[in-house]
Formats: sequence, structure tokens, C-alpha cells
Amino acid sequence: MNITAFVFFVAIIVGTLLITYWAAKKTSSTHEYYAAGSQLTGVQNGLAIVGDYISAASFLGISGAIALYGFDGFFYSLGFLVSYLVLLILIAEPVRHLGKYTLGDVIAARFPSPFLRALTAMNTLFISILYMVAQLVAAGALLKLLLGLDYTPAVMIVGVLMTIYVVFGGMMATSWVQIVKTVLLITGTFMFCLIIVSRFDWNFLTMFVLISEATPLGEQFLQPGNLFTDPIDMLSLNLALIFGTAGLPHILIRCLTVKDAPAVRQSVISATFVMGFFYFMTILLGFGAVLIVGYERLLALDPSGNMAVPLLAYTLGGDFLMAFIAAIAFATILAVVCGVVIAASTAFAHDFYRHVLCRGYATERAQMWVAKCAAIGVATLSIVLSIGLQRLNVAVIVSLIFCISASVNFPVLLLTIYWRKFTAVGAVCAMLTGLISSVGFLVLSPHMSELFSGFNTGGWISLNNPGIMTIPLSFAAAYAGSKLSRHLVDEDHFEAVAYLAHTGVKQNRS
Repeated sequence: MNITAFVFFVAIIVGTLLITYWAAKKTSSTHEYYAAGSQLTGVQNGLAIVGDYISAASFLGISGAIALYGFDGFFYSLGFLVSYLVLLILIAEPVRHLGKYTLGDVIAARFPSPFLRALTAMNTLFISILYMVAQLVAAGALLKLLLGLDYTPAVMIVGVLMTIYVVFGGMMATSWVQIVKTVLLITGTFMFCLIIVSRFDWNFLTMFVLISEATPLGEQFLQPGNLFTDPIDMLSLNLALIFGTAGLPHILIRCLTVKDAPAVRQSVISATFVMGFFYFMTILLGFGAVLIVGYERLLALDPSGNMAVPLLAYTLGGDFLMAFIAAIAFATILAVVCGVVIAASTAFAHDFYRHVLCRGYATERAQMWVAKCAAIGVATLSIVLSIGLQRLNVAVIVSLIFCISASVNFPVLLLTIYWRKFTAVGAVCAMLTGLISSVGFLVLSPHMSELFSGFNTGGWISLNNPGIMTIPLSFAAAYAGSKLSRHLVDEDHFEAVAYLAHTGVKQNRS
């Protein structure tokens, strides 16, 4: 066991548990549990968004993908970053004005249908569980490498910790764990990058000159086509990443943890700048892994690329630096899974339990109890699933989740806010079509043969990420469903919802 790593890990666990203890004393109502009482400032929420969004897929997966595939690995960074422009321009402020705690609130502001709210809650649970699986896979691999733990107990340790944070501290604890994680991640990665560049006489351009000689890909390393040989597949991936962010429940609810729309704008803008700086540093991490660790060694030790950054840290600074970087990665995973768990438990307790089962009359105490039980249940299921899924690069797993999010939630959310002729029937058609098509095409995609040995798709779908097919299908289903039920359009209600979404002021209809 790496004793230094153990000390770092214990320090992070103790620190986050202290944050949870502090937050638990401030969490006594559903508003505080679900949305931190909407008390965060724009900058604080921006840092929390970064903590919620920059996951193991970014810190470990993207750096590894750049190391193994060069230019194509950076496509993940581009998609993740550009997605925040869509969120800022089209989604963030209307969500803050229409929502209270969940994505279901936003849609219910226009379509107060119990079935639609229940369907939204179930989609949130489905997406959240898949997202948690990706993070737990990375956590298991990380703790196995650093502490010598078996994969299964490593996953269980992370699962238990995230459950404690959410059950006792709610959104307040989750937000501050994410803020601390962001500060650690950005400062730690920046110092790590300085060490890397110092090995090349502080000349970043030298790394570009040497990289083609250090990899079997040669000059092709700096050109597209190493990972995505099909331009349509690359376009499909980026569509999923760009539009998927605007449909991720754990990102959308962060718009509800501040007091007003200006704070939302400040949150998204500050998060975008911080993430842009981080994704630039992933280039240095990926190049450094190839140049310093060696391409063949990386491939031999971890063909998925997930451990490229810890291996680079060990090569540069031995046990101490590897333990420090791995501890940051561990904090990254903890922060993300906490955000996903709180989104899932809130959707179940607020949308399904309160508004569907109890028809809006559940007590605060009952909602808190249901939310905590839901957090335990979601965490348990995620742990069980992640134990069997540990072979694929986590960036790939997350990109598939983004495809589902972009196909299921984004079309409904966008049309709810902006299309006058949209109906509840159209929303249901879009959600079901997006879910069935995205999951169906993903099952038939080449990635399934990587996830499950012996599984053969028969070459029915050649795209690794089918977003280019499933997103238009969802919009088409929304259009068809709305046209077939056009007699259900309430244009006066749309005017009131649109006015509230863009101004934050309820229209006086008297």
C-alpha cells in the first residue's frame, strides 16, 4: 500500500466529512436539502458547477484519450466546453425562473401532468444511475492502483461515502464538497502542468515537436482520424456532448441553488472560464504522459488510458506526486457522484413521491425521509452495476450517457420553453422516443462488444455514438405528437409561461 496516498485519501475523507457535519446543521427543510436554500453566490455556484461537471471522464479519461489517440481525444474537451454556451444562451435563466427544485418543475410549469412529471423523474433516475456507474468505475480503478484494494471494496467505499454526504448534508454539503474539489483540482493540475513543462525547458511548443516521434502514430497523432475514423461518428459524438449537458439533471438543478437570474448567468460564465482553462491543461497532461511515461508502457499498463495521469505523476515525482494527483482525482469523483445522487434523490422525493403519489400534499418531514431513502437506494444500485462494468474508458461511458440526455431531456426542455404549439402529448412522445431510440441504438453500437465480452451487435449500427440519429428522432416525435394533439394547445398559458421564463415575473392574467 502507498502510505502517502493513504494519508492524502484519509485527509480528503476527513475534510469532506467535516463539511458534511457543518452542512447537516444548516439543513432542516426541503428547500435547504434540495437547493441549499438558494443561498450560493454566482461565483460559488460556478465553482460548484465545475465540481459537478469535471468528472473522472475529464480528469482521467480525456487525458488518457489524448495520450493514446492524440487530436481525437481533445474532441471530448471541445464538446464538453461548447455545451455551456448552449446552456448559457438557451436554458439556464428559464430553468431558474420556472423551476424550484427539479427538471420536473420546469416542465410542469407548462404541462402540469402527473404522468409527465413521473416520466421526467424516472428519466432523471436512469441517467443519474448510469452517470454514477461511470464515476464508480474510475474510483475502483484508482483505489486499486493506489491503495492495493480489490476493485469491489474500492467501489463500495466510494459508494458509502457519497451516500453519507447526501443523506446527512443534502445540497449544501454537496455544493461545498464540489467547491473544495474545484479549487484542489485546478490548483493541483496547474502545478502538475508546470512540472511537466519544466521538463522541456518551459517551452510548450517543444512538446508538439517531440510528440510525433514518441508515438507509433507519428505525425498523424496531431491530426484527426485516430479514434474517430468516420466524420459522421465524430459529429454525432459532439452533438451528444453539446446538447447533452443542457439535459443533465444534476447540472440543471445547479441553476436553482442561487437567488436570481443574474447569479445564474454569473455561475455559468465563471464555470465556463474555469473549465476552459482546465481543458487546455488536459493537452499538457496527455502529451506529458506520452513523452515522459512512454506510449508502449501506457498501453501495457492500462489499455483504457484511465490511469495515464497517475502513471505520469509517479514517473515525475514518485509516490508523493502520484498520491497527490490520485487524491485530487478521488476528490473529483466524490464531488461528481454527490451531485448526481442529490439530483436523483430529489427527483424521486419531490417529483414522484410528493407530486405523483401524494398529489402535492406530502409533509416536509416525509419528503426528507423519502429523499434520503432514495439516495441510499440509488447508491446501492449504482454500486452493484459498476462492479460489472470496469473495462471501458470512462470518457466513452459518459459520452454515451450524454447521448441519452441529449435525446430524452434536451428536446423537451427546449420546446417547453420556446415552442408555442408544443403539447404534453408531444413531450411524452419525445421523451419515450428519445429514450427507446438512444438506448436501442447504443445496445446495437460497437461499444457493447467492448462492455460485454462475447456480445456481438452483428454490425447493425456502425456509429459508436448515435446522437446524430436519436436527437432528430426525438424532435420529430415531439412535432408529430404535438400536431396530432394540437387541440390541447393553450396559447394563453404559453404566453404566461414564456413571460415568466424570460423575465422571472408572473404575468397578471386578470
